[in-house]
Amino acid sequence: MATRLQRSVLAVPATSPRFFRRAAEGDADTIFLDLEDAVTPHRKTEARGLAIEAINSIDWRDKGLAVRVNEIGSAWGYRDIIDVVESCPRLDAVLVPKVADAGDIRFVERLLEGIEASLGREKRVAIEALIETPTGLSNVDAIAAASPRLESLCFGVGDYSVAMQVPQTDYGTPDPAYGVLGSAAGDERPYHWNDQWHYPLARIGNACRANGLRPIDGPFTNFSDAEGYRACARRARALGFEGKWAIHPDQIEHANHVFSPSNAEIAWARRIEDAMGEALAGGAGAVQLDGKMIDLAHIKQARSLLHKTQSIERRRAAS
Repeated sequence: MATRLQRSVLAVPATSPRFFRRAAEGDADTIFLDLEDAVTPHRKTEARGLAIEAINSIDWRDKGLAVRVNEIGSAWGYRDIIDVVESCPRLDAVLVPKVADAGDIRFVERLLEGIEASLGREKRVAIEALIETPTGLSNVDAIAAASPRLESLCFGVGDYSVAMQVPQTDYGTPDPAYGVLGSAAGDERPYHWNDQWHYPLARIGNACRANGLRPIDGPFTNFSDAEGYRACARRARALGFEGKWAIHPDQIEHANHVFSPSNAEIAWARRIEDAMGEALAGGAGAVQLDGKMIDLAHIKQARSLLHKTQSIERRRAAS
Protein backbone atom coordinates (compact mmCIF):
# COMPACT_ATOMS: atom_id res chain seq x y z
CA MET A 1 0.00 0.00 0.00
CA ALA A 2 1.26 3.47 -0.88
CA THR A 3 2.09 5.80 2.00
CA ARG A 4 -0.05 8.91 1.70
CA LEU A 5 -0.86 11.78 3.98
CA GLN A 6 -4.61 12.04 4.44
CA ARG A 7 -4.96 14.37 7.40
CA SER A 8 -7.41 16.45 5.38
CA VAL A 9 -9.54 15.09 2.52
CA LEU A 10 -11.23 17.92 0.62
CA ALA A 11 -14.47 17.17 -1.21
CA VAL A 12 -15.00 19.20 -4.40
CA PRO A 13 -18.16 18.86 -6.51
CA ALA A 14 -17.17 18.01 -10.08
CA THR A 15 -19.80 20.45 -11.35
CA SER A 16 -18.07 23.39 -9.63
CA PRO A 17 -15.01 24.17 -11.80
CA ARG A 18 -14.54 27.52 -10.07
CA PHE A 19 -13.30 25.62 -7.01
CA PHE A 20 -10.77 23.38 -8.77
CA ARG A 21 -7.71 25.64 -8.87
CA ARG A 22 -8.36 26.93 -5.37
CA ALA A 23 -8.42 23.34 -4.14
CA ALA A 24 -5.21 22.50 -6.01
CA GLU A 25 -3.45 25.52 -4.49
CA GLY A 26 -4.79 24.94 -0.97
CA ASP A 27 -3.39 22.95 1.93
CA ALA A 28 -5.49 19.76 1.76
CA ASP A 29 -3.44 16.57 1.68
CA THR A 30 -5.94 14.82 -0.57
CA ILE A 31 -8.70 16.02 -2.89
CA PHE A 32 -11.54 14.07 -4.41
CA LEU A 33 -13.73 15.33 -7.21
CA ASP A 34 -17.26 14.23 -6.45
CA LEU A 35 -19.45 12.64 -9.13
CA GLU A 36 -21.95 11.19 -6.65
CA ASP A 37 -23.90 12.98 -3.91
CA ALA A 38 -22.90 16.51 -4.96
CA VAL A 39 -24.21 16.02 -8.52
CA THR A 40 -27.85 15.83 -9.62
CA PRO A 41 -28.83 12.93 -11.92
CA HIS A 42 -29.25 15.07 -15.03
CA ARG A 43 -25.66 16.38 -14.69
CA LYS A 44 -23.85 13.07 -14.06
CA THR A 45 -22.38 12.75 -17.54
CA GLU A 46 -21.40 16.42 -17.62
CA ALA A 47 -19.72 16.09 -14.23
CA ARG A 48 -17.65 13.15 -15.43
CA GLY A 49 -16.35 15.18 -18.36
CA LEU A 50 -15.55 18.17 -16.14
CA ALA A 51 -13.63 15.94 -13.72
CA ILE A 52 -11.57 14.42 -16.53
CA GLU A 53 -10.72 17.85 -17.93
CA ALA A 54 -9.74 19.15 -14.50
CA ILE A 55 -7.55 16.19 -13.63
CA ASN A 56 -5.66 16.51 -16.90
CA SER A 57 -5.34 20.30 -17.08
CA ILE A 58 -4.65 21.47 -13.52
CA ASP A 59 -1.40 21.16 -11.59
CA TRP A 60 -2.44 19.24 -8.48
CA ARG A 61 1.13 19.29 -7.18
CA ASP A 62 1.89 16.40 -4.84
CA LYS A 63 -1.64 16.06 -3.49
CA GLY A 64 -3.45 12.76 -3.46
CA LEU A 65 -6.13 12.96 -6.17
CA ALA A 66 -9.22 10.77 -6.31
CA VAL A 67 -12.65 10.72 -7.89
CA ARG A 68 -15.72 9.61 -5.98
CA VAL A 69 -17.63 7.61 -8.55
CA ASN A 70 -21.30 6.80 -8.41
CA GLU A 71 -22.61 3.68 -6.70
CA ILE A 72 -21.53 0.52 -8.51
CA GLY A 73 -25.10 -0.63 -9.17
CA SER A 74 -26.21 2.75 -10.52
CA ALA A 75 -26.56 3.83 -14.14
CA TRP A 76 -23.24 5.74 -13.96
CA GLY A 77 -20.82 3.94 -11.63
CA TYR A 78 -19.06 1.54 -14.00
CA ARG A 79 -18.79 4.17 -16.73
CA ASP A 80 -17.32 6.66 -14.23
CA ILE A 81 -14.52 4.22 -13.47
CA ILE A 82 -13.80 3.30 -17.10
CA ASP A 83 -13.85 6.81 -18.53
CA VAL A 84 -11.94 8.53 -15.73
CA VAL A 85 -9.25 5.89 -15.28
CA GLU A 86 -8.72 5.47 -19.03
CA SER A 87 -8.44 9.24 -19.54
CA CYS A 88 -6.47 10.36 -16.46
CA PRO A 89 -2.89 9.12 -15.92
CA ARG A 90 -2.60 11.53 -12.95
CA LEU A 91 -5.42 9.85 -10.99
CA ASP A 92 -4.31 8.21 -7.74
CA ALA A 93 -7.47 6.52 -6.50
CA VAL A 94 -11.11 5.70 -7.08
CA LEU A 95 -13.36 6.40 -4.09
CA VAL A 96 -16.22 3.88 -4.11
CA PRO A 97 -19.41 4.86 -2.24
CA LYS A 98 -21.88 2.69 -0.35
CA VAL A 99 -19.70 -0.41 -0.38
CA ALA A 100 -21.90 -3.25 0.87
CA ASP A 101 -19.57 -6.25 0.80
CA ALA A 102 -16.21 -7.54 -0.37
CA GLY A 103 -17.69 -8.33 -3.79
CA ASP A 104 -18.05 -4.61 -4.51
CA ILE A 105 -14.33 -4.10 -3.96
CA ARG A 106 -13.38 -7.14 -6.02
CA PHE A 107 -15.57 -5.92 -8.89
CA VAL A 108 -13.78 -2.56 -8.95
CA GLU A 109 -10.42 -4.34 -8.63
CA ARG A 110 -11.06 -6.51 -11.70
CA LEU A 111 -12.31 -3.53 -13.67
CA LEU A 112 -9.16 -1.59 -12.85
CA GLU A 113 -6.99 -4.58 -13.76
CA GLY A 114 -8.59 -4.76 -17.18
CA ILE A 115 -8.23 -1.03 -17.82
CA GLU A 116 -4.60 -0.99 -16.79
CA ALA A 117 -3.81 -4.07 -18.87
CA SER A 118 -5.50 -2.54 -21.90
CA LEU A 119 -3.61 0.75 -21.59
CA GLY A 120 -0.32 -0.68 -20.38
CA ARG A 121 -0.65 1.71 -17.46
CA GLU A 122 2.22 1.35 -15.00
CA LYS A 123 0.79 3.50 -12.21
CA ARG A 124 -1.70 1.37 -10.32
CA VAL A 125 -4.95 3.06 -9.33
CA ALA A 126 -5.80 2.57 -5.66
CA ILE A 127 -9.25 1.93 -4.22
CA GLU A 128 -10.75 3.85 -1.32
CA ALA A 129 -14.11 2.84 0.08
CA LEU A 130 -16.96 4.49 1.93
CA ILE A 131 -18.65 2.54 4.69
CA GLU A 132 -22.01 4.29 4.90
CA THR A 133 -24.70 1.63 5.25
CA PRO A 134 -25.60 -0.86 8.00
CA THR A 135 -24.80 -3.67 5.56
CA GLY A 136 -21.38 -2.25 4.80
CA LEU A 137 -20.59 -1.86 8.48
CA SER A 138 -21.71 -5.44 9.18
CA ASN A 139 -19.30 -6.65 6.48
CA VAL A 140 -16.48 -4.20 7.19
CA ASP A 141 -13.89 -6.83 8.15
CA ALA A 142 -14.35 -8.73 4.88
CA ILE A 143 -14.38 -5.46 2.92
CA ALA A 144 -11.10 -4.35 4.51
CA ALA A 145 -9.44 -7.62 3.48
CA ALA A 146 -10.89 -7.73 -0.05
CA SER A 147 -8.03 -6.35 -2.18
CA PRO A 148 -4.39 -5.25 -1.99
CA ARG A 149 -5.48 -2.16 -3.97
CA LEU A 150 -7.64 -1.00 -1.09
CA GLU A 151 -5.90 1.77 0.88
CA SER A 152 -8.48 3.40 3.13
CA LEU A 153 -11.98 3.15 4.54
CA CYS A 154 -14.01 6.23 5.35
CA PHE A 155 -17.06 6.50 7.57
CA GLY A 156 -19.89 8.06 5.55
CA VAL A 157 -21.93 9.38 8.44
CA GLY A 158 -24.56 11.13 6.29
CA ASP A 159 -25.92 8.15 4.38
CA TYR A 160 -25.39 5.97 7.43
CA SER A 161 -27.61 8.32 9.45
CA VAL A 162 -30.28 8.13 6.76
CA ALA A 163 -30.11 4.34 6.60
CA MET A 164 -30.34 4.08 10.38
CA GLN A 165 -33.27 6.52 10.43
CA VAL A 166 -31.43 8.79 12.83
CA PRO A 167 -33.46 11.98 13.52
CA GLN A 168 -30.56 14.31 12.84
CA THR A 169 -29.85 16.83 10.09
CA ASP A 170 -26.36 18.12 10.98
CA TYR A 171 -24.36 15.09 9.94
CA GLY A 172 -21.23 14.26 11.89
CA THR A 173 -22.21 16.18 15.01
CA PRO A 174 -23.07 14.69 18.40
CA ASP A 175 -26.75 14.46 19.27
CA PRO A 176 -27.74 15.84 22.69
CA ALA A 177 -30.57 13.29 22.78
CA TYR A 178 -28.02 10.47 22.99
CA GLY A 179 -27.47 10.53 26.72
CA VAL A 180 -28.79 9.35 30.05
CA LEU A 181 -29.68 10.88 33.39
CA GLY A 182 -27.45 9.89 36.25
CA SER A 183 -28.54 9.09 39.75
CA ALA A 184 -29.93 11.92 41.80
CA ALA A 185 -27.27 13.90 43.64
CA GLY A 186 -29.11 16.18 46.00
CA ASP A 187 -31.54 18.21 43.93
CA GLU A 188 -29.75 17.55 40.63
CA ARG A 189 -29.50 14.63 38.23
CA PRO A 190 -26.47 15.01 35.98
CA TYR A 191 -26.98 14.39 32.26
CA HIS A 192 -24.27 12.26 30.63
CA TRP A 193 -23.72 12.72 26.90
CA ASN A 194 -22.57 9.75 24.88
CA ASP A 195 -21.16 9.44 21.36
CA GLN A 196 -23.59 7.64 19.06
CA TRP A 197 -20.88 7.28 16.39
CA HIS A 198 -18.37 5.45 18.57
CA TYR A 199 -19.47 1.98 17.44
CA PRO A 200 -19.13 2.47 13.66
CA LEU A 201 -15.92 4.46 14.03
CA ALA A 202 -14.33 1.87 16.30
CA ARG A 203 -15.34 -0.99 14.00
CA ILE A 204 -14.01 0.75 10.91
CA GLY A 205 -10.80 1.74 12.66
CA ASN A 206 -10.13 -1.79 13.89
CA ALA A 207 -10.87 -3.34 10.47
CA CYS A 208 -8.47 -0.90 8.85
CA ARG A 209 -5.61 -1.50 11.26
CA ALA A 210 -6.08 -5.27 11.04
CA ASN A 211 -5.54 -5.03 7.28
CA GLY A 212 -3.00 -2.24 6.94
CA LEU A 213 -5.47 0.41 5.75
CA ARG A 214 -5.91 4.06 6.69
CA PRO A 215 -9.14 4.86 8.60
CA ILE A 216 -10.59 8.26 7.62
CA ASP A 217 -13.44 10.07 9.36
CA GLY A 218 -16.18 11.53 7.18
CA PRO A 219 -17.97 14.86 6.91
CA PHE A 220 -19.01 17.40 9.49
CA THR A 221 -21.68 19.37 7.67
CA ASN A 222 -21.94 22.41 9.96
CA PHE A 223 -18.81 24.03 8.53
CA SER A 224 -19.41 27.22 10.52
CA ASP A 225 -18.83 25.28 13.78
CA ALA A 226 -15.03 25.12 13.85
CA GLU A 227 -14.86 24.11 17.51
CA GLY A 228 -17.28 21.24 16.95
CA TYR A 229 -15.31 20.06 13.93
CA ARG A 230 -12.05 20.05 15.86
CA ALA A 231 -13.62 18.13 18.72
CA CYS A 232 -14.92 15.42 16.39
CA ALA A 233 -11.55 15.26 14.65
CA ARG A 234 -9.79 14.79 18.00
CA ARG A 235 -12.25 12.01 18.84
CA ALA A 236 -11.44 10.25 15.57
CA ARG A 237 -7.69 10.61 16.10
CA ALA A 238 -8.06 9.14 19.59
CA LEU A 239 -9.58 6.07 17.92
CA GLY A 240 -6.59 5.74 15.57
CA PHE A 241 -7.94 7.56 12.52
CA GLU A 242 -5.49 9.32 10.20
CA GLY A 243 -7.64 12.13 8.87
CA LYS A 244 -11.04 13.65 8.27
CA TRP A 245 -13.05 15.00 5.37
CA ALA A 246 -13.31 18.72 4.78
CA ILE A 247 -16.47 19.74 2.97
CA HIS A 248 -15.40 23.38 3.10
CA PRO A 249 -11.91 24.87 2.71
CA ASP A 250 -12.16 26.43 6.17
CA GLN A 251 -12.04 22.92 7.69
CA ILE A 252 -8.71 21.99 6.11
CA GLU A 253 -6.54 23.84 8.59
CA HIS A 254 -8.32 22.25 11.54
CA ALA A 255 -7.93 18.72 10.15
CA ASN A 256 -4.25 19.23 9.36
CA HIS A 257 -3.63 20.55 12.87
CA VAL A 258 -5.51 17.82 14.75
CA PHE A 259 -4.02 14.93 12.76
CA SER A 260 -0.44 16.23 12.95
CA PRO A 261 1.79 15.29 15.88
CA SER A 262 1.96 18.18 18.33
CA ASN A 263 5.25 19.75 19.42
CA ALA A 264 4.89 17.97 22.76
CA GLU A 265 4.37 14.61 21.04
CA ILE A 266 7.39 15.14 18.80
CA ALA A 267 9.56 16.06 21.77
CA TRP A 268 8.30 12.97 23.64
CA ALA A 269 9.07 10.74 20.65
CA ARG A 270 12.64 12.03 20.40
CA ARG A 271 13.22 11.52 24.12
CA ILE A 272 11.88 7.98 23.81
CA GLU A 273 14.24 7.27 20.91
CA ASP A 274 17.20 8.54 22.90
CA ALA A 275 16.25 6.70 26.11
CA MET A 276 15.46 3.42 24.39
CA GLY A 277 18.52 3.67 22.19
CA GLU A 278 20.69 3.77 25.30
CA ALA A 279 18.73 0.98 26.94
CA LEU A 280 18.96 -1.31 23.92
CA ALA A 281 22.67 -0.61 23.53
CA GLY A 282 23.08 -1.76 27.11
CA GLY A 283 21.07 -4.93 26.52
CA ALA A 284 17.88 -3.76 28.26
CA GLY A 285 14.44 -3.85 26.68
CA ALA A 286 12.89 -1.34 29.06
CA VAL A 287 13.89 1.78 30.94
CA GLN A 288 12.36 4.22 33.39
CA LEU A 289 11.63 7.72 32.10
CA ASP A 290 9.81 10.43 34.06
CA GLY A 291 8.67 7.87 36.61
CA LYS A 292 7.15 5.60 33.96
CA MET A 293 8.26 2.32 32.47
CA ILE A 294 9.17 2.62 28.78
CA ASP A 295 9.61 -0.44 26.57
CA LEU A 296 9.66 -1.54 22.93
CA ALA A 297 6.00 -0.62 22.37
CA HIS A 298 6.87 3.00 23.13
CA ILE A 299 9.71 3.05 20.62
CA LYS A 300 7.32 1.80 17.92
CA GLN A 301 4.90 4.58 18.75
CA ALA A 302 7.69 7.14 18.80
CA ARG A 303 8.98 6.08 15.40
CA SER A 304 5.49 6.21 13.96
CA LEU A 305 5.06 9.79 15.18
CA LEU A 306 8.44 10.84 13.82
CA HIS A 307 7.75 9.17 10.47
CA LYS A 308 4.50 11.11 10.13
CA THR A 309 6.32 14.30 11.12
CA GLN A 310 8.85 13.74 8.36
CA SER A 311 6.07 13.18 5.82
CA ILE A 312 4.40 16.43 6.87
CA GLU A 313 7.69 18.32 6.62
CA ARG A 314 8.24 16.98 3.09
CA ARG A 315 4.74 18.11 2.12
CA ARG A 316 5.41 21.60 3.47
CA ALA A 317 8.72 21.80 1.65
CA ALA A 318 7.05 20.83 -1.62
CA SER A 319 4.25 23.38 -1.25
